[in-house]
Amino acid sequence: MTRSLFARAAGVALAAALTVSGQAHAWESEGHRIISVLGVAQLPAEIPAFLKEPTVIQQMGELGREPDRSRGAGQPHDEDLDPGHFMDVTDDGHGLGGISLTDMPRNRDAYSAALHAAGADLHKGGWLYYNLVDGYEQLSKDFAYWRIDGVGEKRAKDAKQRAWYAMDRKLRELIIIRDLGYWSHFVGDASQPLHASIHYNGWGDFPNPHGYTNERIHSPFEGAFITANVKPAMVQAAMPAPHLCTQPIGKCMGDYLIATNTKVEPLYALWQKGGFQPGDKRGVEFATAAVAEGAAKLRDFVVQAWRDSPNQTVGYPGVKVSAIEAGAELSWDSIYGN
Repeated sequence: MTRSLFARAAGVALAAALTVSGQAHAWESEGHRIISVLGVAQLPAEIPAFLKEPTVIQQMGELGREPDRSRGAGQPHDEDLDPGHFMDVTDDGHGLGGISLTDMPRNRDAYSAALHAAGADLHKGGWLYYNLVDGYEQLSKDFAYWRIDGVGEKRAKDAKQRAWYAMDRKLRELIIIRDLGYWSHFVGDASQPLHASIHYNGWGDFPNPHGYTNERIHSPFEGAFITANVKPAMVQAAMPAPHLCTQPIGKCMGDYLIATNTKVEPLYALWQKGGFQPGDKRGVEFATAAVAEGAAKLRDFVVQAWRDSPNQTVGYPGVKVSAIEAGAELSWDSIYGN
């Protein structure tokens, strides 16, 4: 597909994805559609072509809402998933208990233990950071197997094995679409300042020398305001230029949450000044920039996961993807299972 044809196809998919009506009007619907669609529609040519098909781009807009749509399924489903949408970050850019977001415990259990020792609670404080890292790692592993399936289609010893690799590659594409779409929701959550702050729904019982509101502003900001004022074309125009993080992915995600947290006080200050009242461009610009940051981060993290995937291992015992692509043996028993 030529560049101009792809641009037109992506535009058609974007329009289709964003005109599907939804019952709820919140970041979890309109905003998440925009983030998931634009983040994938803006991927560069190096990314596998199936992800840039117009139908897939449209699917991303709906899959990006899935973590919200599954709410109310029951317990333990909700209690085990809901805190993954946010993370309470203090005004100095740390997790609860003074835990550094750029040097987080290696897993959620360790984080829970650290919070407990600091007198805080994991379910109340949230674990969005771990959903960001986990989803990234899963996508990188998905890409790794997709790469190996392509190698197997060319180098497998017989037609039966080559056919299995072709089938597994198509299956892996479905898995990638699902995993990327679902994870895109959390990348979007991390761009919403109130999802990365102790001041998540009104300033709360904290020092408040500027007199910021204690109104429950969370839903009005990310819901009706976004739906009424933030449009896809505006977001696309506001997306930052591509910029890949070169640090370990844990630090990249910690830095992302810290950067989002720095927008919390400006949000409250703007609210105090009436910036989110109808007709005030300041609130529209602020909200558009926040959604655009989510779309840009999604685009950049997908590229980063793709470029990291050769460093993954596949099969058992594990063999590095880059070694297999360079000519190392592709063990049928290791990949298919003996």
